[in-house]
Amino acid sequence: MLNSLRNRLILSHLLPPLIIIPLMGIILIYAVESFILLPTLTRELRGDAMLLAEILGDSPETWQNPEVAASALLSASPSLGGRIMLLDSEGRLLASSDAADSRRMGEIPPVIDDLTPEQTLQPYTKTEYNARLSGDAIDVIVPVFDSSQELIGRVRITYPYETVYEHLFQIRFLLGVILIAGLIVSAAIGYILAMNISIPIQHVAEAIYDLATGQQQEPLPLSGAEEINLQITAVNFLVARLNSLEKARNQLLANLVHELGRPLGAIRSGLQALQHGAVQDPELLDDLLSGMNEQVKHLQILLDDLAHLYDQVLGTLELDRQPLDLNQWLPQLLRPWRQVAEDKEQKFEVIILNDLPIINADPNRLAQAIENLVNNALKYTPQGGEITLSASATDDEVIFQVSDTGMGILWEEQSEIFEPFFRGDQQRRIKQGMGLGLGIARDLVIAHGGRLELNSQPGEGSQFSIHIPRSVPDLETIQ
Repeated sequence: MLNSLRNRLILSHLLPPLIIIPLMGIILIYAVESFILLPTLTRELRGDAMLLAEILGDSPETWQNPEVAASALLSASPSLGGRIMLLDSEGRLLASSDAADSRRMGEIPPVIDDLTPEQTLQPYTKTEYNARLSGDAIDVIVPVFDSSQELIGRVRITYPYETVYEHLFQIRFLLGVILIAGLIVSAAIGYILAMNISIPIQHVAEAIYDLATGQQQEPLPLSGAEEINLQITAVNFLVARLNSLEKARNQLLANLVHELGRPLGAIRSGLQALQHGAVQDPELLDDLLSGMNEQVKHLQILLDDLAHLYDQVLGTLELDRQPLDLNQWLPQLLRPWRQVAEDKEQKFEVIILNDLPIINADPNRLAQAIENLVNNALKYTPQGGEITLSASATDDEVIFQVSDTGMGILWEEQSEIFEPFFRGDQQRRIKQGMGLGLGIARDLVIAHGGRLELNSQPGEGSQFSIHIPRSVPDLETIQ
């Protein structure tokens, strides 16, 4: 029964009322009966007894003759509640409204013997609460004086529990109903609250199982308590992340098919040409081998991008830092790209504004970042366009800027341009590459403790800026 959270929550709401409400009920019943009901009845009986004593005080013969006392009592008892006794000045019983007292006529009740001389001359009230509802609940004794203030008798009125039982029963019944209603309401509230907690938790658990089996694709609506909403938010984050990864996986497969198809097709065509006698033509042979070599280079670049993506997924992008003289390293790095630009009839300009410092960096990784930006600029700059690479240094950092006069990047695409597999508006750009170059360049720059910034005007070209701090933090890997 207690193996579910819902049942435990319901029980947690029921246990306190089951323990507290009965105790409170007993206390309330005792308080109402002993401090409200009995005192109220006592005041009424005392008033009745004093009124009767005042009336009978003008009839001295009533307290001397039992028959007269019985007659006077007979006329007064129907209008008064309780058991009425008339006692003489010595405390002996003269008359009683209860026929059962006829055998004790002339006897002195024990309560009279217990009174002190001072108590016999003033009204006496005794209230006793008995949970068993037996015996006398109220005992009122009022002395009666004649005109000369001499004690001539006593009026005694008792109220047994049997008489007030109906009042007490009604009170106990009402309190019992209230307590039971409280238990029912507590159970209902506990059940509702338990369901409000258990149902969202069950939905979260089902969503997690669906995620594990690949069935969950839609986010869950927020519902329930704050802690439950935190769990739902976490599950929704996982759903969005998995959907994003699934989209990236599909995009990766599509890009791989496209990017592998072109060079493999060109290499296969070259091989077929060689098989059919192209080897006999030296000039054709040279062209075929050069073309196949370019396609193999393209495949190598693609393999490098995939290797970097794999490292990024594993979080193992390692850097081999060493002192790097930028004044010697940068011109050597850019020399091949100048030739590529000339072959495409593009203007390629390198501007080094001042002597560059020696920094602690990984030359291969930093070269890969810069070459990815240069390759992008060459790829998306039309014939006759201009690519400019400038390098400068400040007191804090070294700045590499790659600018082009290409078509630029749309405003709405600039926030996504560094995401893996993103290649922009296919109507404005030729579908080339895996869409990994800019993301790889950014990761490599971040690995060096720097940042990569974009400034692009659609239709006017783009500028990518690499900022590498002079003093690179001791950060061997990025996660």
